Formats: sequence, structure tokens, C-alpha cells
Amino acid sequence: MMKDIPAVRMHRISKRFPGVIANDGINFEARRGELHALLGENGAGKTTLMNILSGLYRPDSGEIYIYGKKVHLRTPRDAIRHEIGMVHQQFMLVSSHTVTENIMLGNPGGFFLPFSQVETKIRDLSEKYRLKIDPEARIWQLSVGEQQRVEIVKLLYRGADILILDEPTSVLTPQETEELFRTLRTMTAEGHCVIFISHKLEEVMAISDRITVLRGGKVVATVLTGETNPRALSEMMVGREVLSRVDKKTLSPGEVILLVENISALNDRGLPALKKVSFSLRERQILGIAGVAGNGQRELAEVIVRLRPVTSGKIFIRGKEITRASPREIIDLGVSYIPEDRLGTGLVARLRIIENTILKIYRNSQFTRGPFLNYKAIQQHARNLINQFAVATPGLDTPVKFLSGGNLQKVLLAREISSQPALMIALYPTRGLDVSATEMVRKAILQQQENGCAVILISEDLDEILSLSDLVAVLYEGQMMGIFPVGEARLEELGLLMAGKEVKVN
Repeated sequence: MMKDIPAVRMHRISKRFPGVIANDGINFEARRGELHALLGENGAGKTTLMNILSGLYRPDSGEIYIYGKKVHLRTPRDAIRHEIGMVHQQFMLVSSHTVTENIMLGNPGGFFLPFSQVETKIRDLSEKYRLKIDPEARIWQLSVGEQQRVEIVKLLYRGADILILDEPTSVLTPQETEELFRTLRTMTAEGHCVIFISHKLEEVMAISDRITVLRGGKVVATVLTGETNPRALSEMMVGREVLSRVDKKTLSPGEVILLVENISALNDRGLPALKKVSFSLRERQILGIAGVAGNGQRELAEVIVRLRPVTSGKIFIRGKEITRASPREIIDLGVSYIPEDRLGTGLVARLRIIENTILKIYRNSQFTRGPFLNYKAIQQHARNLINQFAVATPGLDTPVKFLSGGNLQKVLLAREISSQPALMIALYPTRGLDVSATEMVRKAILQQQENGCAVILISEDLDEILSLSDLVAVLYEGQMMGIFPVGEARLEELGLLMAGKEVKVN
């Protein structure tokens, strides 16, 4: 019977890259009417496998069947023709085009459709799924979180029958995540096949019907969700027991490191992004800032590290005003910065790993020999960081653009932490990371706190904020909705504040 035929069957799929076997004879099957979760460490091969299904890559060997029919998916257009759509972790958007233009690209009818008709549908989808985007905005003006929303709406706009979602909830509040889950449940009830890639084990347990775990490019197991648990899944993914929560010590705050007084700033479109934001942060304190992406988080980080000017207000680091200092002066004051865009702002894609690790410290005397760089010392420094942070790479000379998302984050974190900062600003440091990499990043942040560092942690993962922070704040439309000791903050109340609702936190 047709209903018994799998929506997707991938048979003995293999894919190799230079020095890496990404997929090694993988068998994968997803059924109509089910939500099938795909789990694995960063670099395990799950995104490569889905890139093959979406037509972005061609397998070196293996076969693909869609509803029982063998297909050859040579291009993304072939996948679209077979009603397969994917939201990629690395966004497939044209930065100079508007949201509407990006969503229209590749669709039947293309630009012959009236813009007003397309914009109306985009607004309807945005409202229905609570994915706030401006159809007239250009992609380069949007935060990473807003760009991910565009990708989700683009998939919904195309009406894909087989939906592949790679970390789709990383920019949503708990309430919005539940709204999306209800939508996905409706879709599967109607017969859609949904393949869901996520590093959040509790999320996978809540939404999926079956789970396939990859490790080292191979399938470890496919299990029914009701017959497993997060601990068993994490052990299958990593090959060892992984801590779901890291131990946080109670530390006494020291002197004030950062003082922000009534700062306001504009976004890339010239509109208000920050509105009279004030707070202070001391040594050995972690301030967790929650909020849906696009509410001023990126702009706040950028004004502190002097990548964006303020329109009013003042900023002090260790009592020294730095409101109009240069980025170089900020670095010299011991400020490290982990931006949300790993390849756009954090790392230089075409440069090698060894070059990216010294971008901020190549002037230091230990890495110079007269007017020249001391390559031997730089090489040893980079090798130590790669080993310390367990970066999976063929070698130091590998351009970082060839690394997986988790390994990109490890290289970025290694560079910023190695400078022994007095103040660290981290935007979404575990976004898209597997449980093992997430554990490593969180431990690294807490170690910096123990070393005396003041930390600003910006995240949409409220569990992460509550487990790591000493103080919790919420940004909504550029305004600070309040700052609370972590012991007084509750998940549901913070979620409401993230949605702009006035609540009393106690």
C-alpha cells in the first residue's frame, strides 16, 4: 500500500571530502506522517546527509528513493521538484536582496508574481508561525536569528511535503517553540514527513516519533523516541556519558569591570536598536541576556566592543570611558568577543586555522622576531589550542571555511579565551552545537568566570542562561525589561518578557 512506502529511503550513502569520510554507507529511512529526529556530534555527518537529500551535494555512492521511486537529486531544484525543502544551518540567502526577493527566488512563477501578493503571504506566514520578519528588509540588515526566520518562512512558503529543519528553534522563545511544534504536529498528522536536526535532546524527546543517531559518519542506531531517554542518546552520540548540566561554583563578585549608562544606538537600517540601556557587571559575574534575536542583542555587543557607534550614553571599562575608543583599544583593555556570525565577523573564512588563531595577538612579542613573525611559535600556539579545544581538522593549514559549525565555534572560542580576558562577550556561543561541544563551551565560560573574568552571555536558550548566569536580563525591542538575580528568575516569566509582556519576576 502507498501509505506503507517510506517517504524517504537513503541506501548505502557515502560522501568523502579531502581527509574526511563524512558519510560511510549510511542507511536512513523516514516515513510519511512522522517527525524523524537526526542526532549526532558536530561533524558526525548528519548535515552532509541532509545536504545530499536536498540536492546540494551529490553522493559518491548510494541510492535515494522518494515515496518508493528512485530519484537523482543533482541540484536543489531537483529536490524542490520532488517537494523536498531544507532550512540549512549555513543560510542560503542573497545578502543584497530583500526578504521577499529571497523567498521568490527559485519558486515557480519567480518574479512574474506580484510583489504585493508575495509580501502578503509572507506576512501571513510570519504572523501564523510567530516568526517576525520585515518582507522589505535586505538580508544584510538582519541578525543571524532573523535570517534563520527567513529560511523557515521560505520553506513554509514553498509548501514542501518533505521538510528538513536544521536547528529551527534556536532563535525562538519557549512559547514560539511550542507554537512551531504544534504546527509540525499538524503537518505530520496531515501526512507530511519532517526530518528534524537538533542538538537539544529534551526538544527531540518532546517532538519526534523516531530518532536516528550518527557518529563518525555511520548510523549508530534508529530508535523509537518512547523507548529511549536523553542520557542514552547522548552516550550514543558521543560514546561516553555527557553532563547535561555543568557544575557552577558560587563566587564573590569583585570590582566593577563594565558600566553602561543610558546607551542608545541605531541598527543597520538607521532605526533605534537600543533605547537608554543601563547596567553594570563585576569581576566573576556572568550576566545572561535573553531575548528573541533582533531585539538589540547584537547591537549591544557591538557598541561595547566599538564595532557600532552609540547615539547617546556612556560606556566604561575598569572606570575608563571607552564610548569612542577604537576596537584596538578595546582589545588592549582585555575584552574578548564571540560574535553570532562565526564566519562573517568572528573568523576569516579563506584564512587557515593557524592564521585565525593569532588575528588579535600577532603583535605580541612572543610571536614576533624583530620585524617578522615567529612562525614556529605561532604554529606551536595554534597546535596547543587545537588540542586543548579538541578541534577536528586535517591540519593547521586547513581554511576554516571547511570546518563544521561546532569546530568553527571551537576555533573562535579558543582564540578569544587564550587572550585571558577581563571581559568576555559571547553571543549564542552554543547555537547549533552538539551535546559534547556544548558541554565544552559551557565549562570554558565558567572557567573564565573562576579566573576573574566578567562575562556577558547572550542566548535564547533560557535553560543555558539559568544554569550559567548570576544575573538575568531580558532585551525586548531595544529596551532592558529588567535585571534579576538568577534565583528569582523563572522560565515561563522570562519567556513572557522576551515576548514583550510586562510581568513581575520574584
